[in-house]
Amino acid sequence: MAFCEVHIFSEALGVQTTVNVVIPQRSTAGEIGIGGKSNTEKYKCLYLLHGLSDDHTIWLRRTSIERYAQEYGICVVMPFGGRSFYTDMQYGEKYYTYIAEELPRLMTDMFPISDKREDTYIAGLSMGGYGALKIGLKNGERFGAAAGLSSVADIVGSSALFKDVLIPVFGETLAIPSREDLFALAEEYDIHPLKPRIYMAVGTEDFLYESNCKLREKFQTLHYDYTYCEAAGTHSWEFWDEQIQSVLKWMLAC
Repeated sequence: MAFCEVHIFSEALGVQTTVNVVIPQRSTAGEIGIGGKSNTEKYKCLYLLHGLSDDHTIWLRRTSIERYAQEYGICVVMPFGGRSFYTDMQYGEKYYTYIAEELPRLMTDMFPISDKREDTYIAGLSMGGYGALKIGLKNGERFGAAAGLSSVADIVGSSALFKDVLIPVFGETLAIPSREDLFALAEEYDIHPLKPRIYMAVGTEDFLYESNCKLREKFQTLHYDYTYCEAAGTHSWEFWDEQIQSVLKWMLAC
């Protein structure tokens, strides 16, 4: 695998930003302790989003995502999303537009990455889980699968908990529109012919457990290819490191 720290200008954000990318090498003959799939075509790609207190480096620092990606021969793109909840902010940058629209175009221009929806996935944890599910639901023509780990599943119900962070995102009144609510989006895109496969996982001791169960119940009333996993665990990297391996297996099973 190659690790690339990419500095790019984003038109959506109006500023330079940084993206971490791990991508397979065509050949790693002689590299000790490394195995995995090789590929002569364009690579499948996972866009992997961080949580509220972190940045684009965190998945590489807290998990073995590079080694897990090597096993499947895929590219992983890890962008910086600030504290935006991956939204076009009321008082801030357009992180939804950047992640959902601009970044995939930039990455497929720069790297040998497939632009087919069946080869393109998005996942994240906590704030990033919310972002991944939201972006996946609204952009099924681009993302074939979306996974949320310990997601902020109920953004409306959690608005008081995250009040100080959400005011720059949604404004002082915290009037969260339906286009930012996972429950409303799940229902709206249920009839979409290109809706993504959905994966959710949460620890049973996680403070967001009940809201994830609530969203699970919503998806179970709809018609998605939907997978839900819960296991003992808290809002922690021990849980996410284990679950991202399950996500990769699930995403690449088809």
